[in-house]
Amino acid sequence: MQSNVKDNVLFASPKTLEERASVAGSCVRKLGIKFPAVLDGIDNTTEKAYTGWPDRLYLIDRDGKIAYKSRPGPFGFHPDDLEKALKSLPPTG
Repeated sequence: MQSNVKDNVLFASPKTLEERASVAGSCVRKLGIKFPAVLDGIDNTTEKAYTGWPDRLYLIDRDGKIAYKSRPGPFGFHPDDLEKALKSLPPTG
């Protein structure tokens, strides 16, 4: 929480999807996030399905299936494992 205050990204919990989108957009801009961000519904369906807390890295294949799920982060993040999973996916085209 202290880092949220320092980074000026402290918000009240959103009550609507529009509020959630506004908060997410502010966080992406203020934190300089350079990768695509996806917004969960206000009902948190994705978070419930993928157990995204604590932080985890997921790789979703073209069929929408989980190709890789990291251990809880940040200490469970192993970029080499994610790289192997990416390389194991069939080529596109």
